[in-house]
Amino acid sequence: MEAFVKQTTLPGSLAEFDVWEPGDGFKYEWNDGEIVKFEGMKKKHLKLMRSLTRLFKETSAYNQGGELVHEQDVMLTGIQLRRPDLAYFSGQQIDDSGNAAELIPAFVIEVISTFDQIIPVKAKLKEYFQHGVQLVWLIYPDDRLVEIYTSFKNIQVCTDGDICSGSPVLTGFEIMASNLFL
Repeated sequence: MEAFVKQTTLPGSLAEFDVWEPGDGFKYEWNDGEIVKFEGMKKKHLKLMRSLTRLFKETSAYNQGGELVHEQDVMLTGIQLRRPDLAYFSGQQIDDSGNAAELIPAFVIEVISTFDQIIPVKAKLKEYFQHGVQLVWLIYPDDRLVEIYTSFKNIQVCTDGDICSGSPVLTGFEIMASNLFL
């Protein structure tokens, strides 16, 4: 049986980053030569992810071949590779995914942990909108709230009985904020 050896050399290019396997349980993104380290999804967030995935399967977008993908590489520019916790890709985008153009999701969900720094999160939020993302949810499980952005400046905060909606991107993707955190 072959033992897994953790890589200790950091990649110096995007090409090296693409094949890099740090093996330390963290999630990494590439931002203009900088390697950005994040904690991976926690077990305590599994129920949240299940709720979101099941909710998506009730939408017409799912019936039309769309997918809500977990930690898919999203190349925003030639120098920015992000890995959102969940990203929505339409059926058409998936069918066309063999083409050279990078796929930009219309809807991104990031689950914010207590260890995430808000300034880098907001910088990433701004990047998403600059590159064509139309809707972003920032979910704060510890605070039991969801920030819903339709642009970098337009935000709705949902708590308790407020309805979190995936409109205008995903019609029918709606859930009461409190139900996300059961």
